[in-house]
Amino acid sequence: MAEKILVMKFGGTSVGSSESLLHVNQIIRNAKEEWPHVIVVVSALSGVTNLLLDCAENAAAGGTGIIKTTAQQLRDRHNHIITELIDDESAQLNTRAEIDLLIEQFVNLCNAIRVLGEYTPRAMDAIVSLGERFSVRLITAILLSKGLAAQYIDADKFLVTDEEFQNAHPDIDATKEKSNQEIIPVLEAGNIPVITGFIGTTKNGVTTTLGRGGSDYSAALIASALDASEVWIWTDVNGVMTADPRLVPQARTINVLSYREVAELAYFGAKVLHPKTIRPVIEAGIGLRVCNTFNPDQPGTRIISDVDNNFHGVIKAVTIIGQQQLITIEGRGMLGVPGVAARTFGAVAATGTSVTLISQASSEQSICFTTPVHSTTSAIESLKAAFSEELERRDIDRIWATDEVSIVTVVGAGMRNTPGIAGRVFSALGSKGVNVIAIAQGSSEVSISLIVDSDDAKPALMSLHELVNFQ
Repeated sequence: MAEKILVMKFGGTSVGSSESLLHVNQIIRNAKEEWPHVIVVVSALSGVTNLLLDCAENAAAGGTGIIKTTAQQLRDRHNHIITELIDDESAQLNTRAEIDLLIEQFVNLCNAIRVLGEYTPRAMDAIVSLGERFSVRLITAILLSKGLAAQYIDADKFLVTDEEFQNAHPDIDATKEKSNQEIIPVLEAGNIPVITGFIGTTKNGVTTTLGRGGSDYSAALIASALDASEVWIWTDVNGVMTADPRLVPQARTINVLSYREVAELAYFGAKVLHPKTIRPVIEAGIGLRVCNTFNPDQPGTRIISDVDNNFHGVIKAVTIIGQQQLITIEGRGMLGVPGVAARTFGAVAATGTSVTLISQASSEQSICFTTPVHSTTSAIESLKAAFSEELERRDIDRIWATDEVSIVTVVGAGMRNTPGIAGRVFSALGSKGVNVIAIAQGSSEVSISLIVDSDDAKPALMSLHELVNFQ
């Protein structure tokens, strides 16, 4: 398609109430006046996904009343918005009927789970995908009632994935082909496609999901498949912040970030963007912005391929990941022995555990890495089994974990090749009496990550935020 396409994604808080949906309607209307084609990707209404999950888990434990209660909560939540924002009675009835049909599917799935006494990842994907399905039908009806031509599309018609339920990986080529088949005709007919985020389908037509927060990823995949010009992620803050404003009241919006910087921020705890969002837009050269649904006049954060070289020495943001533990494998018998690292991370991977950060001293007498608290026990058991002979021979002295720790990361491409940044970081922490347990810095020099006791996490975050250069 020769004409420019804008893809806009609205998160759960952006579509969480009648008032916020009026903001969304106006934002879409304004965009349609400026862009030849607009595609809207939406999440479930805020809180709905958790409601679906909680009900399914309770059903698996034998709960019965909660299924009926949750179904009524879902019905009431969506019906309230239908009544407030859709004037035409016929349109109200049609929208309610469509959502009721999906709620009936939800009840049937939960009853099946209750009878079986367990739920599979495949079943959970079928259940949680319903939140986005409710949302697109509701929002499309609202847009139509406000005079905007719109048509909803369930993304499992075109977003093809593997069978890794609850965290599926897209088949890019198949998705591109099917996206053009499903979405382009809707655009050419003059309609705004309103598309479910988060969900996809296997080649055999079974519903999958891209993992929590995957609606950002959906928007990026759709934009890449259709050669869109830009992706705008609409959320409830004025763009990507220098720190979590709930923890650092002085946090401010970052005007411009490079792809590399925002990828580091997304990975190390900044919740504005899903970490996987970055790759499709980088590879396709698509512009990316993060904007505030409730303050649309603010320019938000613009994300570009690289930052201006004049930003030398700039620390742009500080992030934090909590609820981690540091696992250490140590022993003098490790020195110079090939394959220890490979066996270590193979054993951890076998448990399905995600390693957040790795640090190793040049002496090669220890390897340490962080994992989420809930994964630590299984990771250590797997490591002890993998290294049972070395532990018996005392080539490895022990495998152990610290108490809960946090990872604090400073990010900024301007740190690259700038002397003294690490010194300033450690001086700032030292002045607050914060002890650094471990450190990791990649060769890209875009970020420095530090492990600190959880009790020191907030003081560390506050002190390091004082180093941020506001633009």
